[in-house]
Amino acid sequence: MIVFRCDCRIVASVDPSMKTLGIIGGLGPESTIDYYRALVSRYREKMGSGYPSLVIVSLDVDKAIDMLNSKRLEDLADYLLGGIRQLAAAGADVGLMSANSPHIVFDSLHANSPIPLISIVEAACDEVQRHNLIRVGLLGTRFTMSGRFYQDVFNRREVSLVAPSEEEQARIHEKYINELLIGKFLPETRGFLEQMISNLKDRDGVQGVVLAGTELPLILRAESIAGLPLFDTTQIHVSAAVSEILEGKEAGHGV
Repeated sequence: MIVFRCDCRIVASVDPSMKTLGIIGGLGPESTIDYYRALVSRYREKMGSGYPSLVIVSLDVDKAIDMLNSKRLEDLADYLLGGIRQLAAAGADVGLMSANSPHIVFDSLHANSPIPLISIVEAACDEVQRHNLIRVGLLGTRFTMSGRFYQDVFNRREVSLVAPSEEEQARIHEKYINELLIGKFLPETRGFLEQMISNLKDRDGVQGVVLAGTELPLILRAESIAGLPLFDTTQIHVSAAVSEILEGKEAGHGV
């Protein structure tokens, strides 16, 4: 476990109303880097200057995947909760996990966390509903596409969520784990994922696609494919996090 304390503010007096955001990273490393960059960019876009106060605990993605593969969800929850407690001890006021699949145990973490947690699933559903869509596709790891944690949130809010076929899910998962998670982004894999999106449109009639894997936006950089809007859960999550740590502070005021 690696803990980073990153207080990037550059003034002598710290604004006591500014929250420190804690990030469970490393799940995987590539998306954690993307989160950090996006958080800084979004914060400066909102505030005009300055930098957010961040704490990052980097966990071992291989351990987490092993727990998911063996369905040891209690162990996974304990592992993640240990990281969240590290965030709280380091001064985080609110936290998030920079990955989708670990949200399979979000309810357990939310119930036991010493700090409030920002759900990537709830934030994604908020964004889909802002676009007035009622039927969207879901791409991610097998744990996410076949799990209930996305379906339950979207169904509760009357948004239909459509995943690829089991055979397609297996191939997407293989590409995700063996390529994307280790920072390997191949043109042929991009083409394959684009075809999956076309399939969801033509076969399943979806109105958009949720990229429910934080490595997916690193290979699918377009805002839309096959005429469908793509919902980048990294950017959506980051936007929700920055809104939370600013708590209504007016844009344009530096820190």
